[in-house]
Amino acid sequence: MITLIQANTPVPRDIPLDLPLPEWLLVVLLILSFLAHIIFVNLMLGGSILTLWAQIKGLKDRDYDTLAHEIAKTITVNKSLAVVLGVAPLLSINTLYTIYFYSANALTGLMWISIIPLVTIAFLLTYLHKYTWHKLENNKPLHISIIAAAVLVFLFIPLIFLVNINLMLFPEKWGTIKGFVSALMLPNVFPRYLHFICASMAVTGLFLFWYVGRKKYPFESYFNTLTRYDIKKKAYSLTFAVSLFQFMIGPIVLLTLPSKGVKWNLIVVILSGAAIALPAMYWMWKAITGPAENIDKHYGKVIIAMTVTVLFMGSGRHIYRANALAPHKKLMAAKTAEFEKISAEARLHPPVEDENPAEIDSSLGEAAKGAAVFQANCSACHKPHEKLVGPPMTEMVSIYRDNDKGLKNWIKSPGKKRAGYPQMPGFPQLSDEDLTELSNYILSIK
Repeated sequence: MITLIQANTPVPRDIPLDLPLPEWLLVVLLILSFLAHIIFVNLMLGGSILTLWAQIKGLKDRDYDTLAHEIAKTITVNKSLAVVLGVAPLLSINTLYTIYFYSANALTGLMWISIIPLVTIAFLLTYLHKYTWHKLENNKPLHISIIAAAVLVFLFIPLIFLVNINLMLFPEKWGTIKGFVSALMLPNVFPRYLHFICASMAVTGLFLFWYVGRKKYPFESYFNTLTRYDIKKKAYSLTFAVSLFQFMIGPIVLLTLPSKGVKWNLIVVILSGAAIALPAMYWMWKAITGPAENIDKHYGKVIIAMTVTVLFMGSGRHIYRANALAPHKKLMAAKTAEFEKISAEARLHPPVEDENPAEIDSSLGEAAKGAAVFQANCSACHKPHEKLVGPPMTEMVSIYRDNDKGLKNWIKSPGKKRAGYPQMPGFPQLSDEDLTELSNYILSIK
């Protein structure tokens, strides 16, 4: 298994620095801080979608326009909390998964960087929508288009995050990824994204139930035809419907995840979380179909059950990540240890610099330029007669003795030939002249 992974996966060196905290504590902080952050991301996105829906419906029913206004007031607050609470999980994942996280960042490139201007635009649109509510009272199409634009941006930002976080789990795919779009096409991205959208609507439904049900909330001064029960029932119905849909999406998410991370510890945690959600589903159904006076009866128990379910699902996310990356991290640790050993030996036995390198260059004759290209690009991994990171150059000579064109093609775009050696990077930046000089030098080695 390890040999197969190594043959198809880039294995970089790790950064040999001590963690600032015990790893188990960083994992706990990552899970808890991420869940706190994602709850408010859910509320920000779900609140924006419900505001758009209610405002469109409010074109014919004034009370729904009022409902849209009330929900819109919460979006900017939840947005601010989402941003503040996002710092801790971002720092935690940077610390625990540095190589993987930054590799995914680099592969998604421009789209990952675009999150900053996109977030800025989305926030400005929500503030514009909030503070022009009365000024654009007579121009509802324009006002609705503002929140619609914000919803589109809010939908896209989590997709970028999801693609990036997803990509870091699959180093074996890094060599085939050509940017955001190809990373987006990985088979498990869209099921996970749909799962996230459903979670956002479920959380927002529970939040709206509480928000309009507060005793100090002056409901009757805002609404004429809608009652508290009407909105609570709609909020519960939304949460129930999307939670039921989650039970169908969940297995698809699990089946589309590469099997390398799906182990019994993950299955047990996921099924436990789903089992705890079932009583909450039952209580919501009883509230929706029962007498109006019982609508609040099980709300506290629903919140507790759903919170525990979210904790299980968040833990399952980390378990899959740990399972999926464990073999690669083992390879990376071995490569890092080998590099540290070579570095230590080099420090103990530094090479003796020749006092007259010009004489060495001139002695090479026509191969002098090729030797310089070799020194600049290849010497970190190859020696003429000894194994370093890669095989000795004499092996290349034995393979390409009468095939300088094949050698040049290999240098420019190498593949994977030898088990036990890391994947060689390509050198597309070398000119044809440099490749010719380099291949001539390598083939001159005896």
